Amino acid sequence: MADFDIGVIGGGPAGSTMASYLQKAGLSCVLFEGELFPRPHVGESLIPATTPVLHDIGALDKVDSFGFPRKYGAAWTSAAPSDIPTLGYQLAHGFRAADVLFNERDQPGVRQDYTYHVDRGAFDLLLLQHAESLGAKVVSGVRVGHVDFDEPEPEIVYRMGRRDARTRVRMVVDASGRHTLLGRQLRVKVPDTVFNQYAIHTWFEGLDRSALTADDKKADYIFIHFLPITDTWVWQIPITETVTSVGVVTQKKHFTAAKQQWEPFFWECMSSRPELAEALRKSRRVRPFKPEGDYSYAMKQICGDRWLMVGDAARFVDPIFSSGVSVAMNSARIASHDIIAAAEQGGFGKSAFDTYETKLRRATNNWYEFISIYYRLNILFTAFVADPRYRGDVLKMLQGDVWDGGEPVALTKMREITRQVEQDPDHLWHSHLGTLRAPSQAAAF
Repeated sequence: MADFDIGVIGGGPAGSTMASYLQKAGLSCVLFEGELFPRPHVGESLIPATTPVLHDIGALDKVDSFGFPRKYGAAWTSAAPSDIPTLGYQLAHGFRAADVLFNERDQPGVRQDYTYHVDRGAFDLLLLQHAESLGAKVVSGVRVGHVDFDEPEPEIVYRMGRRDARTRVRMVVDASGRHTLLGRQLRVKVPDTVFNQYAIHTWFEGLDRSALTADDKKADYIFIHFLPITDTWVWQIPITETVTSVGVVTQKKHFTAAKQQWEPFFWECMSSRPELAEALRKSRRVRPFKPEGDYSYAMKQICGDRWLMVGDAARFVDPIFSSGVSVAMNSARIASHDIIAAAEQGGFGKSAFDTYETKLRRATNNWYEFISIYYRLNILFTAFVADPRYRGDVLKMLQGDVWDGGEPVALTKMREITRQVEQDPDHLWHSHLGTLRAPSQAAAF
């Protein structure tokens, strides 16, 4: 007989959200987390699609009252030369810029005009403790080694002291993040050779966030600064009133050439945007530089009999649009509905998760192509943000409202224009095409 209905591996936003939904539905959950929270983690800026999930599980008031900086919008800057045709988009401080305000578009289930920038150590601990308050059994500091599927009911195997211990469950949810426990165990993980990006990041105290914005009122947005280095960009995320997270994302070949000399490499990248480098040097670094590898991947299979994957354990795509926590929490939301229905039917066969699988594939493939077009021709993204015909559709994707319906109209049009630019050497934008080429079919699980 099973010890718990559901075993969840991983205590990040995906795992905690899953356990919260299931406990509220009356299913007993045990959650294994290998680390002791709080612990630092990247992915510090949320998008509005997380808000309905936080409301569903009863954690929104806790998050709102914690004091995380509120995030009302997002902005992008580029070091593009001034001779590129503008098509009406903004020129600020000598660089290209675009921004969106989240409340420009009503979003189902979202009744506030902001989301949050979060210290992931504090945010993830809050969600984990919330799941525990709902009745989930949380086992921290214990890393799962593997899952034994040979028995009629899966057994989660983990180390306790000098011996292996086992917990029997009716079904397993892999929310292990980029550890991808079941992806590696079942050998279904597929590296993404297109989005082969890596990151180096840290925190700064006292950064002047207005250094690269034309409007000081927008200084506390999340900023994405594109660098004049192939497929390379910088995030700028407020963590507190005075602390800012800054990270550079670049191609693996640049990362490898740095030979683990993270600080010189970081500053070399920043020097390509003098305004940004100057602002950073006037502030004080308060955390060591930390690299992040294994950046993008897919899975050939995301669910099976008595198991499924959620969040980063199922799929990870370059996080340029802050989609990571939203995908984690919304994948848990959608998967939990299938799990609850399967429990009511008395079984957890693979076909019970068809709705979840279909929605996750569609949403992440749309994200994938949207991001790949941005890398391929980021000037096109800026133009679409400025174009009233497409701005609402682009904003819908940036809000994370990607889980229902077909492909966004703006995405279809972006693909058409990108293809035209690629096929016409005389096009005004042809010489500004990036090297990354990732059609949607490359994102298949």
